[in-house]
Amino acid sequence: MITISRQESTARYVQVSVPEVKQVEGSRTDCHWYAVQTHSRHEKQVRDRLMALGIEPLLPLGKQCRQWSDRKVWNVLPLFSGYCFANFALTRSLAVLQTPGVVRIVGAVRPEPIPTEEIAALQQVSSVNPMMEPCDYLTEGAWVEVIRGPLVGLRGQFVRRASHHGLVIRSSLLQRAALIHIGSDEVTSLQ
Repeated sequence: MITISRQESTARYVQVSVPEVKQVEGSRTDCHWYAVQTHSRHEKQVRDRLMALGIEPLLPLGKQCRQWSDRKVWNVLPLFSGYCFANFALTRSLAVLQTPGVVRIVGAVRPEPIPTEEIAALQQVSSVNPMMEPCDYLTEGAWVEVIRGPLVGLRGQFVRRASHHGLVIRSSLLQRAALIHIGSDEVTSLQ
């Protein structure tokens, strides 16, 4: 058992106990990726707590430029604010729901698994860590595949935004999308 304690200014002690949990997943074929809705700004804490429970999390992060009053600041923020992805069997859903910071497992009536193609695209983008920004969930545009660079084979929707081009990857269950900055010469049409 891991025990963490800290002293507060009023000379009281607060103890938080986190039991060590052994992974009881069953076979890996029972596991699917699910979207987990989190409290606001709790995505990284939920990711760390799920990992401590032996559940494989995925939290795609992106660098975003924020304009402050006197300067621009680059922050590393979750690509889908309020959501984290986790790979687990439905038998572990109670453990996930009891994790501090978790609101619910996304689904209409019961938790719905995320298609493996969408998770594979998010994992591929997360491993390369390109400059990304959240964007609207768009329905129009040409479907393209990346043919050059570290994202070869990634499929998405090509869009033009202001002075740059991008590739949109989506999560249809969350109705969210992310724009990856990429040149038009690095993609080819799928049609």
